[in-house]
Amino acid sequence: MTHVGENRPLRVVQLSDCHLFADEAGKLLGLETQDSLERVLGRVCAEQSHIDLLLATGDLSQDASPESYQRLRQTLDRALGAFAAPIYWLEGNHDKPAPMLSALQADPAQVSPCVARLGNWTFVMLDSTIPGEVPGELFEADLAFLDQALAAAGDDHVMVCLHHHPVPMGCAWLDTQVVASADRFFAVIDRYPRVRAVIWGHVHQEYAGERNGVELYAVPSTCVQFKPGSEDFAVDDAAPGYRWFDLYPDGRIETQVSRVEGVHFEVDFSVKGY
Repeated sequence: MTHVGENRPLRVVQLSDCHLFADEAGKLLGLETQDSLERVLGRVCAEQSHIDLLLATGDLSQDASPESYQRLRQTLDRALGAFAAPIYWLEGNHDKPAPMLSALQADPAQVSPCVARLGNWTFVMLDSTIPGEVPGELFEADLAFLDQALAAAGDDHVMVCLHHHPVPMGCAWLDTQVVASADRFFAVIDRYPRVRAVIWGHVHQEYAGERNGVELYAVPSTCVQFKPGSEDFAVDDAAPGYRWFDLYPDGRIETQVSRVEGVHFEVDFSVKGY
């Protein structure tokens, strides 16, 4: 367990869906993803006085290349190294675990599925991917891992993290990718009243909701945003961003999304998906 001051909240920063390429100039739907990530990290540095934990919630790479993961780690170390915050990594549907683990030089204990404890908070990172597929799923082994981690958390408050969304976003095309076993996932969550929040990436848009007293949050991508409420695949003009959380010893959560300014690009409409 990492010990922090008893009176101040934990400051947690969530980054997601960087979609980096082997080529530093690689573009997703017309946007240079390396450049937009660096802009988001610049905002993190300008706004955060300290970071206790950094959560990278999947689709870190677009092409799962070792070069993209190596550059991601180098970029994070260069921008956020002074914070000395531990980083926990979640696999997304665009990621591949072997090159991801090796190229990030990550501790396997900090790559999903895994558990972290800071102060009186436990963080459970789940792998919601289906190898070779886009939609999300939590299999029996994943649900068993979740159940065991929540039982072991004891009196800690808990944040559960995954890549895919377990509730619909109101985007018809995107909601075909929701976690297929969401009912069984929430059945486990419902047995543990110390679960305070569930967070995810994948949806490239901001979301805040609540279910049975558990707060639900999605984070913008560090690159292209998807248009909320869209029937078919659509790109939004909202700027890239990140989310921060203040997690209090009594279980309270404060959170906000922060977006960069001045990012303009021409959408490549020849791309009908991502």
